[in-house]
Amino acid sequence: MPEGPEIRRAADNLEAAIKGKPLTDVWFAFDRLKPYQSSLIGQTVTQMETRGKALLTHFSSGLTLYSHNQLYGVWRVVDTGTLPQTSRVLRVRLQTADKTILLYSASDIDMLTPEQLTTHPFLQRVGPDVLDPHLTPEAVEARLLSPRFRNRQFSGLLLDQAFLAGLGNYLRVEILWQVGLTGQHKAKDLSDSQRVALSHALLDIPRLSYTTRGQADDNKHHGALFRFKVFHRDGEACERCGGIIEKTMLSSRPFYWCPHCQR
Repeated sequence: MPEGPEIRRAADNLEAAIKGKPLTDVWFAFDRLKPYQSSLIGQTVTQMETRGKALLTHFSSGLTLYSHNQLYGVWRVVDTGTLPQTSRVLRVRLQTADKTILLYSASDIDMLTPEQLTTHPFLQRVGPDVLDPHLTPEAVEARLLSPRFRNRQFSGLLLDQAFLAGLGNYLRVEILWQVGLTGQHKAKDLSDSQRVALSHALLDIPRLSYTTRGQADDNKHHGALFRFKVFHRDGEACERCGGIIEKTMLSSRPFYWCPHCQR
């Protein structure tokens, strides 16, 4: 399943295609959404906001289309008037004069008023987004120490969208490797320096993945290019200590780690 950085990059592509352009046609597969089709024509998409793995498409009328891709949903950008050859089932079509965005296979879709945005069950449950530029390491550290999360093992906590939205399995293992911790550690047992390092890594690594993953690092002074240190690298040598990276299962997901330097 795509994680926060991939969802945000997808949202960027969708915004670049249709943001600010009048909608010339709108189509929804679900009967409960069809009443909105005609009223959205002539409106514009003002923003495509991510909340972890959920996407909020905000319209100039004040309505917001909520969608969660879950396992199978996928958005596509096409030239208006064309449709890709696919066996996927179309759920949403938002069309402008030159570009159209299409949502396939997703089932968790709804139209929300501003008031409903504040009471939607998923949006109420989800924690702060790791890609939110206003979220600070200090705020993350406070969440780590809160009664709700301080006694949770990181193996499950770093997959829980109620803790921080946008984290997932590859980010979980890369963050814990970066700070030399295991999936069995808990926030309440960390030293001050460990907790500060983890609070920074929980933001720095997802943001690095978002800004650089899949891009060439042409400017050597710009910063490190995101690449996996342990994810899918079982059997290889750890670049930090030379130990052999291992794979196990934690919280029902594959977990990659170096037993020699993650203690």
